[in-house]
Amino acid sequence: MGLSQRIGTAFRTTARICAVAVLLSGVFGTSAAATSRIKDLADVEGVRENVLIGYGLVVGLNDTGDKTDDISFTKESLVSMLERLGVNIRDSKVDTKNIAAVMVTGNLPPFARQGSRIDVTVSAMGKASSLQGGTLLVTPMVGADGEVYAVSQGQVTVGGFSASGQGQSVVKNVPTSGRIANGAIVEREIPFSLNSLKNVKLALRNPDFTTARRMAQAINAFLGVQTAHAVDPGTVQIEVPAAYGKPVVDLITDVEQLRIEPDQMARVVIDERTGTIVIGSDVRISEVAIAQGNLTIRVTETPQVSQPAPFSNTGTTTTVPRTDVKVDQGEKNRLAIVNEGVSLQQLVDGLNALGVGPRDMIGILQAIKAAGALHAEIEVM
Repeated sequence: MGLSQRIGTAFRTTARICAVAVLLSGVFGTSAAATSRIKDLADVEGVRENVLIGYGLVVGLNDTGDKTDDISFTKESLVSMLERLGVNIRDSKVDTKNIAAVMVTGNLPPFARQGSRIDVTVSAMGKASSLQGGTLLVTPMVGADGEVYAVSQGQVTVGGFSASGQGQSVVKNVPTSGRIANGAIVEREIPFSLNSLKNVKLALRNPDFTTARRMAQAINAFLGVQTAHAVDPGTVQIEVPAAYGKPVVDLITDVEQLRIEPDQMARVVIDERTGTIVIGSDVRISEVAIAQGNLTIRVTETPQVSQPAPFSNTGTTTTVPRTDVKVDQGEKNRLAIVNEGVSLQQLVDGLNALGVGPRDMIGILQAIKAAGALHAEIEVM
């Protein structure tokens, strides 16, 4: 039975699908039911988060912090903080491991108001072995412009732990990084007047000409006027209609609930580290001949013991090596032709049924692409 016949048989029956090959095309179709909301396909330009960062100190550690004699910036930070509080220890010897220098990071949500709280992540910078039980002192958090937008402080929650003795140590997860839920208070707002906009731009998360055009057509059909158009594959611009009579917030709310069918390029995504293959539903191949075989050399060592006869005064006990070498050159593999029109899903199902592993399958897909028979883009992660 040829490879193409086996592929057809495997497609009609239950194939032994390899656990590491994820075939999305067999799960998601291209029917009208596969529509998505514009809200899930695009972001509104200007409505975005802003990253914040700060440098601070965590205190109260149980001898798991930085050793101030080795970490100079931790010692200088401690001295500066105490000087601001009226305590002068600059000429004193500071030797403690209950304090750690940390970086504090977080995201400022769009339209965050003064007094609202955000979560922050605390990560050790020096030689601290654990932040468990520590308390972050007041830490200003700045944006990309250098301005302070939030101030963080609070008890650090760590998802891991470390324990050690003289002969053994145990570490679970990452004890040198933790979070503070609602640990920062917003002190400065980012001004942005949404309702004063004359036009609204939607940024597609997966830029595509067809998707952008369908999005603009759906918006125009809903509003009843030609007010939306695709600027480029990643942007759809909506001119706010003068007769709409509602704020821009209401316009965005109505538009983001519209449903369209997104389009995408035929793509095969390969992760060579894990052997994962993800295949789009539109991937097709032309007629191509395939042969695959591996050279396998197996060397087996089975040493045997040689002993002299019982009660013999001559001879010694020795170990005699026994080596067995087997070579498999894949002579049983044959060249087979896959007819045009067979989807890549059918090809992969057939290769799985024939026992081709994911590593070999990746090589076959790349070889088909190099031959010009695979009509899709291969993305290697």
